[in-house]
Amino acid sequence: MDNTAEIDHREMDLNGAGNPLRHDRRHLIAFVTDTGSEQVLRASLSDMLPEPPDIRRGGIRAAHVAMLKTTSPRILVVDISGEEHALKALADLATVVEPDVCVLVIGEHEGMEFYREITRGLGAADYLPKPLARDLVTRHFGGFVMGRAPSSTSAMGGRVLAVTGVRGGCGASSIATNLAWHFGVTLRHHTVLVDPDLYRGNAAFLLNLPPGDGLVAALESPLRIDTLLAERAAQPAAERLHVLAGESSVGSLPVYATGAAETLINALRKRYNFIILDVPFAPVPLYRDLLALAHQQVLVMEPSLVSLRDVLRFNAVSTAQGGTPPLIVLNRLGIPGGLTRRQVEDGLKRKVDLVLPDLPRQLRGAANLGEPAVVAIAPYRKVISELSRAVAGAGLLDSLAASAPPEPAAKRKSWFRSGKTK
Repeated sequence: MDNTAEIDHREMDLNGAGNPLRHDRRHLIAFVTDTGSEQVLRASLSDMLPEPPDIRRGGIRAAHVAMLKTTSPRILVVDISGEEHALKALADLATVVEPDVCVLVIGEHEGMEFYREITRGLGAADYLPKPLARDLVTRHFGGFVMGRAPSSTSAMGGRVLAVTGVRGGCGASSIATNLAWHFGVTLRHHTVLVDPDLYRGNAAFLLNLPPGDGLVAALESPLRIDTLLAERAAQPAAERLHVLAGESSVGSLPVYATGAAETLINALRKRYNFIILDVPFAPVPLYRDLLALAHQQVLVMEPSLVSLRDVLRFNAVSTAQGGTPPLIVLNRLGIPGGLTRRQVEDGLKRKVDLVLPDLPRQLRGAANLGEPAVVAIAPYRKVISELSRAVAGAGLLDSLAASAPPEPAAKRKSWFRSGKTK
C-alpha cells in the first residue's frame, strides 16, 4: 500500500487552510458543570460549527477520563469550577490530549494573574470566568472555533526522546520499544516509536508489526510530509501507540533528503505527546540530525570496557537541545565476565541513572513472540517505569509547584510547551 498517496485526500478546515482534519476527530467537545454555562455555550457556538457542539456535563476530571478513551477533538472546552488544584489538573489533561488541541477554559477564578498562569504558563488558548455571557463567548472563543485565532505553532508539540545504544547488541531497541509501549499503552499518552535504521532496525519486529514503506517515502520527499502523512505512514500497535519504521533492500542506498528529519519530527510533534527515537550510534547524517532534534537522549551501555569507552566518546559530542546531558542506562548488569556497577561508575566518573539486570532468556522469549517485555517481566517493567518518569519532562512552572500535592509520576509539560527545555 502506498501510504504517501493518501496525503492528497484531505479536508479543508473552516478558514480554508490546507490543514488535514481526520475523519475520526470531532470539531469541538465541551465539559461544563452547570446548566447555565451549557446553554450559553450551545447558543454561542452552534452557528460557528459544521456539526452540533458536543457538550457534556462534568468538569476537568470528566474531561481527563474521556480523553483517555477517545480521540482528541480539534477544540476542547473544559470547566475547572470546583477543582481545588485546577492548574495541576490542566497539566495532567495535557498529557492525554494530542499536542495540537486548542484548549479553552472556563471557571470561577478571576484575576489577571490566574489568567496568565492558564494561558502563558500552561498554554491554554483562552480563559473566561463564569458566569458566561453570550457576547463574551462569541468574542473570545469564536475566533478559535472558526480557526482564525493566532497560534504559537513554533512552540507547540510533543517531546522527542532519543534512545541510543553505544554499541550494537546493548539492548537499546528493546528499551526504546518498551518505553514507547509504557507511554502509549500503560500511561495512554499519544506515542510514536520511530526506527530510522532501514537495514537492521527491529522496533516493528519487537511489536509484531510490518515495517511499512511510509518512512522511506518521507525521508526521500520531505516536501510531502505533513501531520496526516506522518500519522498514516505509521503502523498502529495499540490505540495510542504507533510505529514508524522502514526496510530497504540489502545493497541499496536509501535516499535521505536534506532537512527531511526536521520536517518529519515537526509533523509528528503536532500529533503525538511523545516521539521515541531508536537511533543507532553511527556517523550517518539521518541519525545525526535526529539526535540533534531530541529534547532528551538516553544512552544504553553494557558493563564492558568498550561500552565504557563509547559512552565517554558520545558524551563529548552530545547535541541534545538545551545542553541537557544524556541519561545513562546500564543494561545487562551481571552478564558473565562483565564489569560491576562500581567499576562502570568509576570509569565514567559519575553515577549511572538506571540499571537493568541481565535477562537474556526472558527478553529473547518476548522478542520471539512479538510481545513487550514490560507486560510479563516485572524487573524490566519497574526500570522502564522509572525511565519514563526521568525523561518525561518538567511539567508545571516552578511557581506553581506549591499549589499541587506530591505526584508519584513525573510532571509533564503543557500543550504548547511540552517539548521545550529550559
